[in-house]
Amino acid sequence: MHLPQPVADALAVLTSTPTILAHLVAEAGDDRLDDLDRDGWSARLLLAWFRDEEVLALRPGLERLLAEPAPVLHELDRTAWLRERHRTRERKQELLADFALHRQSTLAIVRTLEPRHLERTGLLGGEPVTLQAYLLRWADRDRQRIARLESALGETLADVLERRRRLVEEFRRES
Repeated sequence: MHLPQPVADALAVLTSTPTILAHLVAEAGDDRLDDLDRDGWSARLLLAWFRDEEVLALRPGLERLLAEPAPVLHELDRTAWLRERHRTRERKQELLADFALHRQSTLAIVRTLEPRHLERTGLLGGEPVTLQAYLLRWADRDRQRIARLESALGETLADVLERRRRLVEEFRRES
């Protein structure tokens, strides 16, 4: 499969997101995961949003773009989701595992795409959207939400990886 570079880049983002989320929250305890930001969202809630949006809106939109002529796509309504969302499987490990599993299902579909599929169109928010634009938008959303999670946790992926690198270095020196 040879996809245009912007789509290949989006695929790289979509592929890396589960690992990035796991790195960011691996050492966070429940108290840190449940701290609310100024908008009333916690890191745990952001993880649940990643999972549920994948399952309830984004992947179904992708599937409909591939299966139907000019489908009307829907975004997940945040207000309704916050009020009515499924609240089981809220432990950090469950949220990460569920999201990773569902993202793998999404990626299995995306990896079968051919360049001709990228021009399939639907309507999103009343505006025409191609499958290519849908994927690029999805990757942008992942980037934005990762940044929001980093903000909620008070540390970036680079910070986490550097801290771990220093710990390994220190361990090796002491061994």
